[in-house]
Amino acid sequence: MLQIENTLFTIVMLLYFAAMLLYFAFIAVKKDGVAKVAIGLQAAGLALHTAALICRGIGAGRLPLTNQYEFATSFAWGLCLVSLIFVLRFKFPVLGAFASPVTFLIIGYAAMQSKEVRSLMPALRSNWLGFHVSTAIIAYGAFGVSFVLGVIFLLRDRMRNSGFLDQHIPNREKLDVIAYRSVSLGLLFLTFTIVTGAIWAERAWGSYWSWDPKETWSLVTWIIYAAYLHLRLRRGWQGRAAAIFAVVGFACVIFTYIGVNTFLPGVHSYA
Repeated sequence: MLQIENTLFTIVMLLYFAAMLLYFAFIAVKKDGVAKVAIGLQAAGLALHTAALICRGIGAGRLPLTNQYEFATSFAWGLCLVSLIFVLRFKFPVLGAFASPVTFLIIGYAAMQSKEVRSLMPALRSNWLGFHVSTAIIAYGAFGVSFVLGVIFLLRDRMRNSGFLDQHIPNREKLDVIAYRSVSLGLLFLTFTIVTGAIWAERAWGSYWSWDPKETWSLVTWIIYAAYLHLRLRRGWQGRAAAIFAVVGFACVIFTYIGVNTFLPGVHSYA
């Protein structure tokens, strides 16, 4: 099963790369048919990515969510899933052109990690693993989409006016609303991540919270996005400032995942 997973992983990388190129081609040639093919390739990549994760889980005899490689490929899966949902829901293929490079970079990072299957350490042998990590994957995927939307918002006024852009990129107000929905989805699932992590920590280590670097930076990330929603709902904070907030928030997400593991080792260093 692990050999099948390796083959599927390679195919998935190629499909994501092809989808990214076609999304770029869609913007260049301005043909809706090209966007439909790109969306189809992204959907096919997501389906095979799901199969690869299932094969990994069967081959490892556990949920494939416990090391850098497994979380990175799952992170890419979550971003692909959420971005595809938003592309289809809002008929917004240009979002795919901005999200696909991020997805490809994350799965590329996964490809550079060790794929060795190791036995779970005692702290990870818990049913809370699935709840905790799966909610983090969806949260990170949603925050990735909000980051992409923030970048599109910031570049919107710098793009040359054309009928194509007006047709395929929502106006600033709608972009802002879509980003708000993405952040709301991400914050909801990040809240679940922190709560389930606290319950799991109490079962594993006898304490709900130990100020481990990963816990601390997860809380910092939560505070950033909670502040985004608070300022938007209570102060009417929208537009450019909100877009910058979404970009900064995702930078914090990336540091929480990669930076903390690299520079601030702790009890979460295995993930």
